[in-house]
Formats: sequence, structure tokens, C-alpha cells
Amino acid sequence: MNKKVLFVLTSHDELGNTGLKTGFWTEELAAPYYALSDQGIEIALASPKGGLPPIDPKSEDPSSQTDATRRMDSDPVLQQKLRNTLLLSEVKSEDYDAVFYPGGHGPLWDLAEDKTSQELITDFYTHNKPVAFVCHAPGVLKDVKINGEYLVKGKNVTGFTNTEEDAVQLTDIVPFLVEDMLKKNGGIYSKIEDWSPYAVVDGRLITGQNPASSEKVAMELLKLIG
Repeated sequence: MNKKVLFVLTSHDELGNTGLKTGFWTEELAAPYYALSDQGIEIALASPKGGLPPIDPKSEDPSSQTDATRRMDSDPVLQQKLRNTLLLSEVKSEDYDAVFYPGGHGPLWDLAEDKTSQELITDFYTHNKPVAFVCHAPGVLKDVKINGEYLVKGKNVTGFTNTEEDAVQLTDIVPFLVEDMLKKNGGIYSKIEDWSPYAVVDGRLITGQNPASSEKVAMELLKLIG
């Protein structure tokens, strides 16, 4: 039996009140997707609104392209999946072995507040299935609780740093800072040099610091689902 992983993408495309667009970060979908699918893992994509999720336009800059994003651009199978993401409310955790959340700024607005997403993460986690998040995606854990306690409380975690947010000049635009939220909710937060690959595993919770960490998070996830 092939292992199956659910990827949850944002449906949110407005960058606060700037008039600019946001969405998911392509590298954070593409690199983990291939890291897992090349090992025979089946991957399904879901989003709150279903259909084609918005891509963060900055992640399509030539400077942000990687081998994985170029491969994604010319991959008819993945493009088809992207055009037809499943409706998050219709997805069931029992159909999958793990869940993975790519980042981009979009999730801070929709998935962080999404009750369906919160329940889904709780379901995976309480059924001993890995939950993985990279870059801004640890932000979706903001209100996730297990037995009344924040899931991240007392757990080793990482996520997009305040200084990385500052570097992209969005500190005053985002609804909250990932690093601050993880600390406030009792997470044992750590980071390394900005923009360097860094992933933290605590039991079945996996978090990555930034876009460069996305493949690392996928490799840790692969170890857990084996």
C-alpha cells in the first residue's frame, strides 16, 4: 500500500490592505512534493475554497526559481492537481498517513483562522500521524489545541523568523508574526541564520524555518512515515 500525504494550501490572495497579492510559495509546494512523490508517496492537494489556489507572485520571480519549481511548471500531473485542489471541508484525516502545510503569507490570513483546518490537524495528531509545516505555515497552529492546551506548548518548533519577516518588509502587514506566536503559545522556539535550511522534529510535529527548509521538512516527514 502506497503511503498517502495530504498537502493543504491557502486560498487567500490579498496581502493585507496593501493592494498586493499573496498566496502559497511555489518552492514550498514543489520541493516537498517531489521529495515525497519520487519515493512513491501519493499526494493529494486541498485548500479551503478548492480549485486553483493563489500563488504568491514573488515566488514566481526568476530569483526564486529552483529545479523543483521549474519541474512543477512543466508537470501536467501536478498542474492538474493544482487546478483541482480538494475542498478542505470534504477531506478526512483517516484517508491519509500525514499532512503537510506549505507556507507563503496566505495561510496567516485564512488557514490560521480556519476551524476545519484546526480540527484536521488535531485529528491527524491525535491519531499518531505526522503533521508538518514550513516557513509561514507553522502560523496555522495558532489556535490548534489538544485537550485544551496549545499543540505547540512545550514542543520544539521553528518557523519564519521576525528578522526574515523584517527583511521582506511585511512585519506591519501580516496579522501576526510566526515567531512571536509560537513563543506566546508556549513553543520552545529555535532558529538558525536567516534563510538557511532548518527543520525541527518533536515527536510527530515537524516545522521548518523558511522556504529553504521545505525539502528538509519533507525528508523528516518521509522518515516518520517510512
